[in-house]
Amino acid sequence: MAARKRASAEAAAKPPTTTEITPQRKPQDKETTITNELPIAPPRSGLIFKLSFLLLAPYLYLLFYHYRIEKDLKRSILINAGLSLGGFFITVKMIPVASRYVLRRNLFGYDINKKGTAQGTVKVPESLGIAVGIVFLVLAILFQYFNFTADSNWLVEYNAALASICFMILLGFVDDVLDVPWRVKLLLPSFAALPLLMAYAGHTTIIIPKPLVPYIGVEIFDLGCLYKLYMGLFAVFCTNSINIHAGINGLEVGQTVVIASAILIHNVMQIGASTDPEYKQAHAFSIYLVQPLLSTSLGLLSYNWYPSSVFVGDTYTYFAGMTMAVVGILGHFR
Repeated sequence: MAARKRASAEAAAKPPTTTEITPQRKPQDKETTITNELPIAPPRSGLIFKLSFLLLAPYLYLLFYHYRIEKDLKRSILINAGLSLGGFFITVKMIPVASRYVLRRNLFGYDINKKGTAQGTVKVPESLGIAVGIVFLVLAILFQYFNFTADSNWLVEYNAALASICFMILLGFVDDVLDVPWRVKLLLPSFAALPLLMAYAGHTTIIIPKPLVPYIGVEIFDLGCLYKLYMGLFAVFCTNSINIHAGINGLEVGQTVVIASAILIHNVMQIGASTDPEYKQAHAFSIYLVQPLLSTSLGLLSYNWYPSSVFVGDTYTYFAGMTMAVVGILGHFR
């Protein structure tokens, strides 16, 4: 991000010369020039499909063979999976289009890990997490038509979760454009989590880790009103834990893909082992959000894999972190 800012400032400060003045061209010529100078490498679809099979094989085995899951619940999961699969292909198609738009606004950076090489001088489009976030929100909203009724108890919390995620995408994109200082970045997830905190009406208990049980005296502890403070701090942790590892091609998206796959496996295990309908629905709720997160992230990873053709920006890291925070809170990962 800093490299992009410096490049823009230098370009603005440099006085025009006679060699830089060119005749006015048609809009299509300008677009062609940008595309030719900054080509986007084709997506690594073969690699992504192999990675998807490796990560999703345990999840699919548990879902279809190991556990006996109710038909209605499995049907909702499969509908969500179908929408998510479509989201993968839409994301792959949208990223090259979004890349051209962000480049026109000088939202690009240089890969500092390739400094001194030819690839280190290439302008890489930045903030492509905005495309992933938009596709995710559209999928999550459309899924309501197939799964939730008007009187569903989960509808309020589901929309509150989407509002928090949407708010976080907006703040992440603002950060990419304005380069917000770190002391402010720490507070952004707290504001984005407000819709979820206000709508939350679930349990306020946490499970104490076993090594600490002898010291506290209970296995389950009720935080009461402090639970919402805990939720806000949890959102701050999740968003910044993804963002703080940024800097290496594919790292932010790669860790999100791995964590999302692990969350899916955890959810289906909890659904299969439980007899409580409300508990099952909570973990199904988690699946409904994680599957589109995983599919859209895989679409982005096909371009962000080393050597990266696009940078995800804080827009994606905040979006992914907030989504996993929402999933953990409303999925009752206590």
